[in-house]
Amino acid sequence: MKKKSILSIILAGALTFGLVGCGASNSSSSASKEDKTIKIGVSPVPHKEIVEEAKPLLEKEGYKVEIIEFTDYVQPNTALAEGDLDANYYQHIPYLDEQNKSKGLNLTYTAQIHLEPMGLYSKTIKSLDDIKDGDTVAIPNDPSNEARALKLLALHGVIKVSDGELITPNDIIENPKNLKFSELEAASIPRVLDDFNVAVINGNYALPAGFEPSKDAIIIEDKNSEAAKPYGNILAVKKGDEEKEKIKVLTKALTSPEVKQFIETKYNGAVISVF
Repeated sequence: MKKKSILSIILAGALTFGLVGCGASNSSSSASKEDKTIKIGVSPVPHKEIVEEAKPLLEKEGYKVEIIEFTDYVQPNTALAEGDLDANYYQHIPYLDEQNKSKGLNLTYTAQIHLEPMGLYSKTIKSLDDIKDGDTVAIPNDPSNEARALKLLALHGVIKVSDGELITPNDIIENPKNLKFSELEAASIPRVLDDFNVAVINGNYALPAGFEPSKDAIIIEDKNSEAAKPYGNILAVKKGDEEKEKIKVLTKALTSPEVKQFIETKYNGAVISVF
C-alpha cells in the first residue's frame, strides 16, 4: 500500500506538472499570437484610409491589423491609455499634450505622419472682405484646436489675440467686426455650418463634409509656416511601448515611401505628408 501511495503521488505530480507546462505553452502561444496583432484607433478620414494603405506592408511582416474607427477626439486616447489599443492615429502634438495634462494620461508618440491644414469655411461667404459686422463664427471647443483656430484668424487680421498657447475667445483683444464666437465639438461643425456665417474646421472633418480645403477654404494654414509645424498628426502610443517591435513596424509602415506617395496622390494638398 505504501509503495502504491508513493507511486500515485509521483504520477499525480507528473500529471500536474504536465498540465502546468501545457498551460504555459498555450499561454505563450496565445501571447505570441496577440503580439502579432496591431490594434490601432483612427478617425475616418484621412487616418483610416492611410492606415488601410499601410496595411499590406504590415501583413507582409506577419501582422494582423485591426482598425478601430472613432468619430470623436476623446475616446481614442482613453482606449489607448486603458490598453484597448496598441496605438492611435488622429491627433497632433498640442492636443496630446493637453490630454496628458488634463486627464492624467501617460501617452507619447513615435512619428509625425501628416498635416491637415485648418481652414475657414462658409456656405455663403467667399472672402474675408465679405464678413460683416456681427457675423457668427463656429470654432472647435477643445483647447488646442480652439487656440489654433483663433491664431489662424489673428494671422489673417480678422481679430487680434493676446500671447499664449491655449487661448480662448476671452483672449481676443481686438474684434473690429464684433464677431460672435460659438465653441462647438470639432466633429459637429461641418453639420451645422448652415447656422453660422463662417466656421473654422479641422481638415479631417472638412474632407468628409465634401470640402476641398485647397480650393474651398477662405483662408487656410500655410503648411510651411512655423505656426503649422506642431500640428502634424502623430502615431500615439503608451509611454514605454515605443520600443515594442510591433510599434516599430507600424511606425515604419506609416512613414514609408508607399504611404507618402498615397498621401500626395490621394489628397492633392488637402493632406500633406510631414516625413
